[in-house]
This record gives sequence, C-alpha cells and structure tokens, in this order.
Amino acid sequence: MRIIWGGASTPQTNQAIADFVATHIAGCESGFADFTTMGVEENGALLAGVVFHNYAPEAGVIELSAASTSKRWLTRPVLKGMFGYPLEQIGCQMVVLRVSERNAGMISIAERFGFTRHRIPRLRGRDEAEIIFTLTDNDWRAHPVNQR
Repeated sequence: MRIIWGGASTPQTNQAIADFVATHIAGCESGFADFTTMGVEENGALLAGVVFHNYAPEAGVIELSAASTSKRWLTRPVLKGMFGYPLEQIGCQMVVLRVSERNAGMISIAERFGFTRHRIPRLRGRDEAEIIFTLTDNDWRAHPVNQR
C-alpha cells in the first residue's frame, strides 16, 4: 500500500480522491469544496481516501471524511498521515467527523480511536441523527499508535 496526497499542487489527484470518497458516502453526492486529500493506493488502484475540508484555521478545527473499499487500509503509517496532517502539519487542535447514526462500522472505528461522540437528532433529515465525533490533538498524541 502507498499513501498519495492531493492538494493545490496536484489538482487532478485531489479531485479524484475527493470523488472516490463522495461516491462511497451516502448523502455526499454534492461533493466537497476547498479541500485537501490523502489516498491509499494498492497495485495502482485507489483503496481508500480521506478528504480534509471545512477548515477553520482561526479555531484550529478541520473536518475529515473518509471511505474505503477494504478494511486493511488503516495501517499505522496511514493513521499517522491521516491525523498528522491536520494535528501536526497545519496546527489544528481538533478534527471532526460527521457520521450517520446508521453507519455502525464507522461509529465503531471512531470510538476505538478515542473520538468523543455527540449525537444530534435529525441532522441528516427527519428520521436520521448524525453523530459528530471530535478528536483533540491531546487525545491523538495519547493514542496507542503514537506510543512507540
């Protein structure tokens, strides 16, 4: 597996990763605006993508949206890239994930990584709540992936 980065210097890669993520997240048909991406490739095919968006530098907060076609993508180097970019490289103090209450897999992953959970009824429509997950830079630094 290989990590690839999208951004202003690689706009085609940036858009391809964002489109991959948007395609794999229900309700994300409109895509993203003003974003940077990270992808995980295997044998030349995109296996997973992360979109960093809704960046609020004055608050030190950024939102992450991610999708994959394999459960094998969350390796230590990928995790370090995925959280290192916002929390170390651009100086955010917190990352945010928005997850449907129906997405049990992503909820489980976020909870295992130490995110704090906030359930908001109807945020995804009349019949669906959204879970807002937050992870601070302090919580990330204390995570076991950073302890070796």
